[in-house]
Formats: sequence, structure tokens, C-alpha cells
Amino acid sequence: MNLLDLLISPAYAQAAPAAAPNPWQFPIMMVVLFAVMYFIMIRPQMKRAKEHRAMLDKLSKGDEVITSGGIAGVVRDIGDNFVTVEVSDNVQLRVQRGAIGHVLPKGTLKSL
Repeated sequence: MNLLDLLISPAYAQAAPAAAPNPWQFPIMMVVLFAVMYFIMIRPQMKRAKEHRAMLDKLSKGDEVITSGGIAGVVRDIGDNFVTVEVSDNVQLRVQRGAIGHVLPKGTLKSL
């Protein structure tokens, strides 16, 4: 007799009756898994992308922005693919339009 047999009673396997597998179990599980992934991952990402596109469409000259790289400046020129951002007096950077991360409220950069 083993010391563990005194503390924990041994478990013995029992033969279970064979049950026929449900043919709809796997497809239903895959549909549920896809639905959960859609509502947890895909839908919020699509919503954020839509909001970002709307923000870029509203972008105008004079807006104070922060790029995705963390550079803060004022929009001086807007093209189809690029935006010119003035970061200091006579210092302008051309960044891709999609690199604009946030539009700040007016006067934010003056207070810094």
C-alpha cells in the first residue's frame, strides 16, 4: 500500500457506453467561435478604422495634430497622400496622411 493511497482513494477507469457522435457539433462550434471572434476582434477594429478615416477626411489647414510617431505640429498643407506638418518655426515635415494619429483641440500646442 502506498502512502498516497491513504490520503487519496485510487480511481479506476470504467468503460463508458459508446455514444454516437453528433454530426452537427463541430459546425455549430465553428460558427459560434467565428461569431465570438467577430464581435471581440474584427468589429471593434473596423469601427476604429472607420473613425480614423472620418478624422482624416475632416483634416484641414491649421489643425493641431499628433502623428503616430509622436510628433506634434500644425497642418500647413494637405495633399492626397501627404500632409505637411509644421513642428517649429520654419521647420516642416511631410508625413503620410495615414500617419496622423490624433487631432488636438485648438490652442493645445500654444499652451505647451
